[in-house]
Amino acid sequence: QLQLVESGGGLVQPGGSLRLSCGASGFTLDYYTIGWFRQAPGKEREGVSYISSKYSTTNYADSVKGRFTISRDNAKNTVYLQMNSLKPEDTAVYYCAAGSRWSLSPLPYNYWGQGTQVTVSL
Repeated sequence: QLQLVESGGGLVQPGGSLRLSCGASGFTLDYYTIGWFRQAPGKEREGVSYISSKYSTTNYADSVKGRFTISRDNAKNTVYLQMNSLKPEDTAVYYCAAGSRWSLSPLPYNYWGQGTQVTVSL
């Protein structure tokens, strides 16, 4: 069974940092483009970042550029999202997803995790 599992969410104060992890069972992440998405209450799911399979090409939403960094550790079959200088507007459920296309749109992604909550608040 193909499964993605996110971890590392939590409550953090504005200006703080968190590192999210996306692990997989049943398949190898380095064959896929891995995207991070987030969804806040009452809002649509939005793309945060992705990292491609072959050359680890990355891309970021404008709202997180310079603050978030995506990376992959193929030996651990894990993709990370380092989030620094967090703001209250970053509060959302964060999902990782695996697909075959480079995109910040959720449409091309076939496999999704269950999500991890990130809350940025005093």
